[in-house]
Amino acid sequence: MARRRQSVTIKHVAADAGVSLQTVSRVINKEPNVRPEMMLRVQEAITRLGYVPSIAAQRMGGSRSHLIVSLNDRDRTIADWRDRQGVDWVGQMLLGGMLTCAEHGYRLIIELVDTHSDHIERELLAAIAALQPDGVILTPPHSENPLITNLLAEQCISFARIGSLKSGPGFAMTMDDERAARIATEHLLALGHRQIGFIAGPAEYELSGWRVDGWRQAMAAVGCDTVGLLAQGDFGHESGRVGAAVLLDGAVPPTAIIASNDRMALATLDVARTLGLDVPGDLSLISFDDTPMVHFTHPPLTAISQPIAEVTARAVELIIADQTGQETPDAPIVVPATLIVRNSTTVPRESK
Repeated sequence: MARRRQSVTIKHVAADAGVSLQTVSRVINKEPNVRPEMMLRVQEAITRLGYVPSIAAQRMGGSRSHLIVSLNDRDRTIADWRDRQGVDWVGQMLLGGMLTCAEHGYRLIIELVDTHSDHIERELLAAIAALQPDGVILTPPHSENPLITNLLAEQCISFARIGSLKSGPGFAMTMDDERAARIATEHLLALGHRQIGFIAGPAEYELSGWRVDGWRQAMAAVGCDTVGLLAQGDFGHESGRVGAAVLLDGAVPPTAIIASNDRMALATLDVARTLGLDVPGDLSLISFDDTPMVHFTHPPLTAISQPIAEVTARAVELIIADQTGQETPDAPIVVPATLIVRNSTTVPRESK
């Protein structure tokens, strides 16, 4: 059996540069109080030996691990992966988080935790003990779970709460879902629609309520009633089918529907076709998320594009700033979503 090639370690660098292990670690971690001539010697040794710093080496001489962990909901994430329907929340998180971590010499790790588990505290403490992260990024519904946020605060771990503006520890972050729903509704109102239905996400997600609020605000601003135009979904395809069927079977069917995620929007598109409705001729349709699958439907869907990569990158920057003693904002961080107009919205048929 062939022997594994011995890699260059921090000990080799220290011996080559003629300095202590702690000095090499301080140079790797870009810590202050290293004399310029010592820094140069270590950097030259690193280049000469082709050394690549390991996490273990980065931890020497200091308490930082240079690891940031993103906690995602286990059941929903695994279901998305198994369905293979183009849901790219995790992919966009990795894009923003990993690239930003790399710029600062950090690593990003994804951990899946069941927020409804009776053993969530034990799971989380085990992950913290094994990884010793410098920071944690929480996504919904973890970002709204006080058991998780309080535990992280007690452990003195920096963390960001994406999709939660509730008071409490951690950096509160939002993609301004209320405004996003409002501009989606305003787009339809500007086309002449007045019967605009909305399929909401699950109540356990704080952002679901924000989106409903934004839709209602835009409708109220032009004197439009929303009675009978709200359906409850759970982000799943079947709930979207049920919600769309309820709305389109109402006494005054909507001429447009906003679905609170792409799966429910695709379900609405299926229901409309089953009923013989043309999209957008008979029914305009807007989705949230803007995942790849809505780009290639017929017609391509107008959608709210959520800046997941950007908000994750900002979360990494806040955690690193907090770890390195830099000033961080107290107010919630807003990274706004945008509306991408495609071919699934047009003026209502009676206005043509």
